[in-house]
Amino acid sequence: MKAETDYDIAIAGGGLAGLTLAIQAADAGYKTVLFEKERYPYHKVCGEYISLESLPFLKRLGFNDNAYELPVINKLQLSDVKGKLYSFDLPLGGFGISRYTLDNALYDIATKKGVHVLQNTKVQNLSFANEKFTAESNAGNLTAKVAAATYGKRSNLDIKWNRSFTQKKPDKLNNYIGVKYHIRYAFPRQNIALHNFSNGYCGISTIEDGKCCLCYLTTAGNLKQHGNSIKQMEQQVLWQNPLLQHIFTKATFLYQEPLVISQVSFNKKEQVENNVLMIGDAAGLITPLCGNGMSMAMHASKLAFDNINRFLHGSISRKEMEDHYTKQWQQQFSRRLGMGRFVQSIFGNNTATSLFLTTMNHTPWLARKIISTTHGNAF
Repeated sequence: MKAETDYDIAIAGGGLAGLTLAIQAADAGYKTVLFEKERYPYHKVCGEYISLESLPFLKRLGFNDNAYELPVINKLQLSDVKGKLYSFDLPLGGFGISRYTLDNALYDIATKKGVHVLQNTKVQNLSFANEKFTAESNAGNLTAKVAAATYGKRSNLDIKWNRSFTQKKPDKLNNYIGVKYHIRYAFPRQNIALHNFSNGYCGISTIEDGKCCLCYLTTAGNLKQHGNSIKQMEQQVLWQNPLLQHIFTKATFLYQEPLVISQVSFNKKEQVENNVLMIGDAAGLITPLCGNGMSMAMHASKLAFDNINRFLHGSISRKEMEDHYTKQWQQQFSRRLGMGRFVQSIFGNNTATSLFLTTMNHTPWLARKIISTTHGNAF
């Protein structure tokens, strides 16, 4: 299909934020283009647990969760570095599904609803002049009235725009790596577990087809100290937690090699850059420990679309669209981000983690408060 050259909405990034924004735009009749640098379906580093707050929204977009027999997760297990295990209820809970499956399902919905999806296409620049955006990519130049950046944790656009978080020196919030596997392992369908190790933590939960997602976050320094060898670091660091050693030695690993991402930053980010609405990880990455990043990305796409829709109908100005979105984003997610950064500062430290988990275990109201911060309301 030959590409159009002028659109109502251009979206850079085809993850959950981008796909759900595109579907909402198509449902409203807007001419929409979405750029995705990969080709669906594909795997990505992600914890693959989604709070049930997101399910009504996904169903409204056309996602049929009943087609996948997805596990419903309502129990949380946390272990300290030495493997002492604590269990908690997840009152709202969530479900497990791989990004390979979910993103591809949303891609199918988007294309059927008329979204022009450009796969294997990377946006090289996104500029604004004379009330129009120009998106430059290897597919040529396109224009749009509104642009949204919904790419992942770090992009060439972040560097081009000199975003503040890209200028920071490596510190405890911005120099992480993420590693993910799919495995087969006897793990209860209703559980999600986060196991601490020195300078990091590893999550495991079930997804579709009886598989588990095993995903961990640690410092780049941890990897460097072990000769930049993932396997060596796992055996010498992660396996110090006996629960992780059991998983790594008993599970059947389904990837030939792990998926790895680097330069993961939890520093604060702006929600609008150069008149582009930033959504999902592009607007602020939340720690896996405290916040349902996938649910936040989808919720943010709804906040963005509601304001885009009003702008394109002439009800509000561009500045009002940008200001309203920023304010609503911060109202919805700042508390989650703050709690996430706090917990991030504790986990992966032997003494602090043990003290924190012991306190949670002996103070049920505190545990409930912390856990409730990681789950929002239906949107």
